[in-house]
Amino acid sequence: MGAMKHLLHTLQARLAALPVRLAVELPTGLQLGADHPVVTLRCRDRTSVVALATGEIGNVGVGIVEGRVALEGSMRDLMAAAAGLVARDPAHEQQNRWWHRALARTRSMAAHTLGNDARHVQFHYDLSDDFYALWLDPRRVYSCAYFRDSALTLAQAQEAKLDHICRKLRLAPGERFLDIGAGWGGLLLWAAEHYGVQATGITLSRNQYDHVQQLIAARGLQGKVRMQLVDYRELQATQPFDKIASIGMFEHVGRARMGRYFNAVTRLLRPGGLLLNHGITAGAVDNAQLGAGMGDFVEHYIFPGGELLHVSAVLQDLARSGLEMVDTENLRPHYARTLWAWSDALETQLPAAREVLQAHAGDSQGERALRAYRLYLAGSALGFEQGWLALHQILATRPDGDVASGAMRGAQSVYPFKRDYIYAPPHNTPT
Repeated sequence: MGAMKHLLHTLQARLAALPVRLAVELPTGLQLGADHPVVTLRCRDRTSVVALATGEIGNVGVGIVEGRVALEGSMRDLMAAAAGLVARDPAHEQQNRWWHRALARTRSMAAHTLGNDARHVQFHYDLSDDFYALWLDPRRVYSCAYFRDSALTLAQAQEAKLDHICRKLRLAPGERFLDIGAGWGGLLLWAAEHYGVQATGITLSRNQYDHVQQLIAARGLQGKVRMQLVDYRELQATQPFDKIASIGMFEHVGRARMGRYFNAVTRLLRPGGLLLNHGITAGAVDNAQLGAGMGDFVEHYIFPGGELLHVSAVLQDLARSGLEMVDTENLRPHYARTLWAWSDALETQLPAAREVLQAHAGDSQGERALRAYRLYLAGSALGFEQGWLALHQILATRPDGDVASGAMRGAQSVYPFKRDYIYAPPHNTPT
């Protein structure tokens, strides 16, 4: 009883210090916090109260999803409160002892088999195409946008991102281009229609595969674009690709498999070719997920099997595979803005989203999925704003070993070793 009283005193003090007015209703009916709150959390069990008092905001999220905590208020106000409730930096909850690292590696190896990875991808991406269409842009680009100009809409910023990637890769007509984890085909079709490449995309999502096949037929791109339902480890190519993109995919690979992932990419890329690897990275060097219960929340409800590496660890695995990093760009605040755009769009579509998910998964499961995604999108936006997470675009070459090849002696690739080509005025491209 004394311990709970101490926790309640701690919680009351923390609520008073928040930048937004938040109230917490206890299971007994007693209310702590602000008198005129913009956010209210009605806790139906002690577990959620303890999680609030100790800063385990991921566990508070579990309570919301499971119906043990009723939420009143906006996602933006809730996340402003969450930032103040976290008791410690969740990006730096390090577990550096050797047995922690050994156990994490063992779990990573077991989690990322061919069968498990397919199930993990299908768990997330095959939830419902209609659900994703409610809050993504019209191209359904489900990765960080590029707000080249602050006035861009989400749809415009996603197109700017697609073109940013194509420019970095120096795509040219007739080149063989591979998109690993092609999603709903945004980059695949953009590259084919605007840069004239022969484009191949791969995915493990049946829904995405079917959607892209329909787009290929509708746009008359047969012979220029093809989509395959295959794991990157099992992709067989008659000849290596000139350019490869992997966008928002390597988060699913796992720390223990990252070396094999880059080895597979190297095998698929021709000597002298370019790779653009775009993905979420950890904000701290030694963590595979966020602390304060947030990583566990995402693992359970959103991305089973997902693991994050710090960019320094990614670059080590990339280099060991024989690739050379030539440019790295951190788009962290761009992803915060992207996620807030997704979150705001979903919040305006809650009745339609509820109907879609309940039709897909049943009333109870559909409601749980909706609560989870509301928290996931807004919580991720918070994580990128705070610097707990990052988003890196890594451009790499596979050196061809010929010091005379390329625009500059020693380049050993098509990379020009300068950046101005990325930002040059648009050129006339195939349509």
